[in-house]
Amino acid sequence: MNYVEASVSFNDKNLYTPVHNNAPVYLASASEITLALGLDKIQNPLVCGSLKMYEGTSDEIVLPVNLNSKFILGKEGAHLNISGISGLASKTSYAMFLMKSIQDQYLKKPVDSEENVAFVIFNVKGRDLMAIDRPNDFSQDPAGEQQRVYKEYKELGLNTEPFRQVKYFIPYSSDLSAKQSTYIPKADVEEYIREGQLFKFKYSYEDDKESLEMLFADIDDPQQTMEAIISKIIDETDPDFGNGCITTWQGFREKVDELSQKSQPQSKGQARTSNEISVLSWRKFKRIVNKATKNDDMFANRANIRNHECRLADAIKHISSNDVYVIDIAKLPEDKQAFVFGDAVRTIYNLKLGEYDGEQGINPPSRIVVFIDELNKYASKDTPKTSPILREILDVTERGRSLGVILFGAEQFRSNIHQRVTGNCSTHAYGRTNSIETATKDYSSLPSTYKNMLTRLEQGDYLIQNPIFRSLLKIHFPKPIYKQF
Repeated sequence: MNYVEASVSFNDKNLYTPVHNNAPVYLASASEITLALGLDKIQNPLVCGSLKMYEGTSDEIVLPVNLNSKFILGKEGAHLNISGISGLASKTSYAMFLMKSIQDQYLKKPVDSEENVAFVIFNVKGRDLMAIDRPNDFSQDPAGEQQRVYKEYKELGLNTEPFRQVKYFIPYSSDLSAKQSTYIPKADVEEYIREGQLFKFKYSYEDDKESLEMLFADIDDPQQTMEAIISKIIDETDPDFGNGCITTWQGFREKVDELSQKSQPQSKGQARTSNEISVLSWRKFKRIVNKATKNDDMFANRANIRNHECRLADAIKHISSNDVYVIDIAKLPEDKQAFVFGDAVRTIYNLKLGEYDGEQGINPPSRIVVFIDELNKYASKDTPKTSPILREILDVTERGRSLGVILFGAEQFRSNIHQRVTGNCSTHAYGRTNSIETATKDYSSLPSTYKNMLTRLEQGDYLIQNPIFRSLLKIHFPKPIYKQF
């Protein structure tokens, strides 16, 4: 005899009595599968992959899976968290697939539509995302792979073109031959510049001194002495730093060096100036600032637009509908990666708060999606509570939904991410991971069947959790159609 144990996904006739002995059982049709999984009445559909049933049999069915875009881009819910081990989980590829799906959807809307979107993507590995507007040539794949992938995209209702309206931003370097600040070959940099697609960003002391606190994101500051020093630096009335007395990074370092010297005995009646902050604190501050800004072209004078230079915050302020900004931080050390990321996220958040509304040419899209891989660097459970970058990320995840700032974050181990970040994400994508990770309490809400499934997922497969799905769904997404390195 055949003995079958089944769990009921959906009951369309409200019959809750057990199935009778000898009752006929048959495989569900495509429409019945759609009905059973609750995919038949999804509003504001956004394709997130495809679903296979009866895989490997003659009855195999492939269905596109849509989620409600209002639960990933707001306002009912927002933010996406993607987790999985490096390489096999293809976290970046899945995030890029979803953003491609979103851009396709919004490109179809009228130009004057009140609902529009833009993307700010951080490239953190090699030159992975530095050619997303170039087509994939599939030269390393078996014959016929391109046609198969294109067919998958068309079946999902997506076009087979790479991203549009892309601009690239790389750290400024005076001589790319001598000291390259990016993994892109010099010839490609020059080609991008000729096409008006690439800009070299830099930071000037006068415009960006307020962002200095981003350099201290991983520094424990229980006494808040570093914070006190930065407050002093940006205070326009301060006798050491205010009234425009310092205009360059060199002058700034010299002043910090002066304040980090041993205190000189004061003459009687002489006013105390900066002794409220200890010399040891100034020395600690000096070490961190010198390491970051000294001998680095990125920290220089103001940008010259004619030389394809820009101030990154100014460029982000002018982002518009369907723009894709790729910010390359792959070759920067971790402290400078944090600085650039934190400065950009703060600018985006302030832009949507309306802080720059009085400036010319400011017309932000209704939604801005920010994607960052290796989220654990900025929002892990071990990140100091005083970290300004953690504060920015928490602001985005907790209040960004109403403003239209959406975070797509990816990391290897979800259990290492700050709970207020994952807790505020309405959509979760689980890629392949190991049994040690699934044993943590962050996975306690998942049934054991899904935990076991996570350790066996193939590359290109994900378990998706979204408020509109009755249960987790295993989906598959196609290979990227932008250039692969």
